[in-house]
Amino acid sequence: MAALNVHKPANLIPALRIALRGHALLENPRFNKGTGFTLKERKTFGLEGRLPYRTNSLDEQCERAYAQLNQRDTPIRKNTFLQSLKDQNWVLYYSLLARHLKELIPIIYTPTEAEAIASYSHVFRRSDGLFLSYPDEDIMEEMFLEQTRGRDIELIVVTDAEAILGIDASSLIGGIDPSKSLSVTLDVGTNNEDLLNDPLYVGWPERRIRGEDYDRFVDKFVQLVRKYHPHCLLHFEDFGVTNAHRILDRYRDTHAVFNDDIQGTGAVTLACIMSAIRVSSRGRESASSPTKKKLSDQRYILFGAGSAGMGIAVQLRDAIVSADGLSRAEANRLFWMIDRVGLLHENLRDQSVTEHTREFVRPADEGWGEDEEHVSLLQVVKKVRPTVLIGCSTSAGAFSKEVVEAMMDGLDEGAHPIILPLSNPSRLAEAVPKDLMHWTNGRALIATGSPFESVKMKVDGKDMEFFIAECNNALIYPGLGFGSILSNSRKVTDTMLIAGAKRLAALSPAISSTDDGEYNGASLLPDFGDSPQVNFEVGVTVAEQAVREGTSTADWSGSTDEEREKAVQEVRRRAEKMVWVPIYPEYIYDPSGLNDA
Repeated sequence: MAALNVHKPANLIPALRIALRGHALLENPRFNKGTGFTLKERKTFGLEGRLPYRTNSLDEQCERAYAQLNQRDTPIRKNTFLQSLKDQNWVLYYSLLARHLKELIPIIYTPTEAEAIASYSHVFRRSDGLFLSYPDEDIMEEMFLEQTRGRDIELIVVTDAEAILGIDASSLIGGIDPSKSLSVTLDVGTNNEDLLNDPLYVGWPERRIRGEDYDRFVDKFVQLVRKYHPHCLLHFEDFGVTNAHRILDRYRDTHAVFNDDIQGTGAVTLACIMSAIRVSSRGRESASSPTKKKLSDQRYILFGAGSAGMGIAVQLRDAIVSADGLSRAEANRLFWMIDRVGLLHENLRDQSVTEHTREFVRPADEGWGEDEEHVSLLQVVKKVRPTVLIGCSTSAGAFSKEVVEAMMDGLDEGAHPIILPLSNPSRLAEAVPKDLMHWTNGRALIATGSPFESVKMKVDGKDMEFFIAECNNALIYPGLGFGSILSNSRKVTDTMLIAGAKRLAALSPAISSTDDGEYNGASLLPDFGDSPQVNFEVGVTVAEQAVREGTSTADWSGSTDEEREKAVQEVRRRAEKMVWVPIYPEYIYDPSGLNDA
């Protein structure tokens, strides 16, 4: 990935004019450099005598912080240390994470962050972001303006905390300036009995509001965003399955909104399947077995029809419509959705089908009879003969040897089954890669929702090593956000998402390493350690698409086709200028300059 290095030259990192001095400067995590302040800056900003004698480079500070981190003997203690570091010095925090990305993501994200969030009410920590609680609905606008007035905000990440596992990686991986982002919690209560009975719980200790009251509260917040920051990206994070799709659909045509659990997961899975199809199509073209090179040539079984599963189905369907020219109804017929009640088909009771799964329900005339209402995964695999099997069920082991062998029996000779057990954490995966590779004699093309070790085995007498792609939405959603912000897009369109997915697929190591023949075991997606560079490329592509289709409202994007095509050529240069990297800029004292985060 060296060719995708997004190191930012010093001449593109402008000096900052700062109004803070002395203790106030050292206490501000956005501006604090600690021992990184130069001798000139120490004198200018009244820091002499407030810091130890020696000046440290950022490299030296990261080395010291990493050594201190490693003295913590448990993931949760490491998480606490990193949170403390963030509260002190943003640049040092992000720089340390960037240098040890693969090692530290599990500390600040799944699985450790879930434990940290669960114990939030029992740990003293600095509050971060804006908390809007239902009892304060009448003064929501005042609270909103208190934190946002006068700020240049490009990204707002909002959650109603019904799910608690996510973090936002837009600054760490996506290159979005953290000073131009705002995290918001909409506290609408909780149904967690442990929290309701906890006297130390710091949230609103009532059951979650639902229905019209919930919708009104969320809408009031969204309208404040639209009123005061009409050009920012609004990112919905960790909303529960009952609200996630509904809220996204409600606002996606009136504002630039995004849900990474739905669209990010869908886009990264689309990229993975695009990559797998290209790998599978190489080296096996014949008259008797024509290569299935298109998305519309595949048959898709999705095991799990929650937010992630539906997000994947919709994203794949929309890509098929866009890329291969099928109608929406024709594309829907390429999918078989299986939920807790089995295959979704017309003979099921109405309450088993939701608004968002309805158009994927299989017709009764396919033979899914009333006498066999619950149709199992194995039954569907045997009848449908899928080429793609996707798991979002959190049902560990559901992709059994019998299911996988039935899938293999239904494929053309020499074909590669595309199998994506995406449930996480790893203990909930529908199958483990080692089993899948042995059951398919090394032919399966695999991606998982959590990291797995490579699989070493003999295939037809040859020693092989298969690297397992991690289908992590952080490989794409920060870039989608970056591209939307760069282009100042009025909305996040399906074509922008598809363009980003195509770019991610093109960066697949498996594609570049199988140009001359059969699949050699390379990963279907780039390594997560390269995610900052990957997301930069995704962001450039997304912004180019927004400019081409006229979704961009940037003053440089043009209004005619000719002007837009010229503007497309400018996107990469503007991206390089805008991308935020954790490097200390030079400070210039200016009493009228920046004085807060």
